[in-house]
Amino acid sequence: MHVPDGYLSPQTCLVGAAVAVPAMAVAARRVSRVVKTRNLPTLATFAAMSFLVMMFNVPVPDGTTAHAVGGVLIAICLGPWAAVVALSVALLLQALLFGDGGVLAYGVNVVNLAVVLPFVGYGVYRLVAGGSGLASRHRVVAAAVGGYVGLNAAALAYGVELGIQPDLFTTASGAPLYSPYHLSQTIPAMLLAHLTVAGAAEAVLTAGVIAYLQRADVPLLRLNHPGVALDNFGAPRRPHRITAARAAFAFVATMVLLTPLDLLAPGNAFGETAPNDLDLGSLGLSSIPVGLERYSGFWSHTLLGDYGFASGTHPRLGYLVSAVVGTVVVALAILLMGKAAELAYGRRRIRSAA
Repeated sequence: MHVPDGYLSPQTCLVGAAVAVPAMAVAARRVSRVVKTRNLPTLATFAAMSFLVMMFNVPVPDGTTAHAVGGVLIAICLGPWAAVVALSVALLLQALLFGDGGVLAYGVNVVNLAVVLPFVGYGVYRLVAGGSGLASRHRVVAAAVGGYVGLNAAALAYGVELGIQPDLFTTASGAPLYSPYHLSQTIPAMLLAHLTVAGAAEAVLTAGVIAYLQRADVPLLRLNHPGVALDNFGAPRRPHRITAARAAFAFVATMVLLTPLDLLAPGNAFGETAPNDLDLGSLGLSSIPVGLERYSGFWSHTLLGDYGFASGTHPRLGYLVSAVVGTVVVALAILLMGKAAELAYGRRRIRSAA
C-alpha cells in the first residue's frame, strides 16, 4: 500500500506533505501525554513490529500482494497520536533505506497509513467497544473491527489518490502524466486485496494482541484507557505466565525469520516496483507516462533497495538482513527521538524555573 514516486503528481505529493507535517508535529507534542520515558521501549517495539508486518506480504489474485500494518493496534494501546509517530518513523526509514514507498510521496504515505488508518480504526474501535470493560471479549471484537475498517480506509484513500491522476494531470494530447489507472481500476483493485486478505490479517493481528494483553499486561492497556473498568463484573483475570515483553520479543524474532516468505509473491498490481512492468498495451499507451518515468527514480540512495542486496544475489538472505537492519534502526530511531524530546523538555523546565 506504499505509494511509490512517480505515480502521483508533485502537486498531490505537496498536498500530502501539507497535511502530514502538521500531523506529525502535533503527534510529537501530544504523544508525551501517554508515552512517558519508561514506555519508550514499548513504542519502539510497536514501531519495529509495524515495520516487520509491512514487510510480510500476502499473495492475492492478479499477481499482487497485500499486507497488514498494525497501526490500529498501536492506537488502541498507546493512542492514535503515538501511532502517527511510530508509523511515520517506520515509513520514512522504509523509503530512505529500502526504497519501499516514495520519498516525494512520503507525505501521502503518512496521511494514508499513519493518520487515516489509526484514527479511523481507533474511532471504530471506541464506537464498537462502547462502555465494555477493559478485559471484556467485546474489546477484542472491537479491536478486530477497528483494524479491519482502518486498513480498508487507508486502501480506499490510496485508490482514490492513484485513480484521480489521469483525470487531473495529462499532456497536451491527453495522455496521462503520472498514474495511468483510473478510479474504476484502482479502487476495485485496492479494495479487493484489502477487504479479503489484508483486512483479515490486520483484524487477526489487532484482536490477537489485545486478547493476549488482557491476560498478560493489563497495565499496558490502561495507558490509553485510564478510566475504563477492568471488566463488566469487576473480577480480574488470571495473569498469563508469559510476560508481554517476552511475547513481543518472540513475535518480532518470528516475523524477522518469516519475512523472506514475501519472495514467494513478488508480483505487483500497478508496476510499482518498476514502471517498465506496466502493461502499456492494455492501457492504450505507447510509452511510459512522462512524469512517472521522470520521478520514479527520484531516490537512488537506498541501503538495501527492495529489501535485498544491490547485486541481486541471495535474495532470501538479503530480505532477512533487511528485516534485522530495519527492526533495529526503527526501534533506535524511536528511542533517540524520545530521549531528545525528554532532554528538550528538561531544558524548558530549567529555563522556566530560572
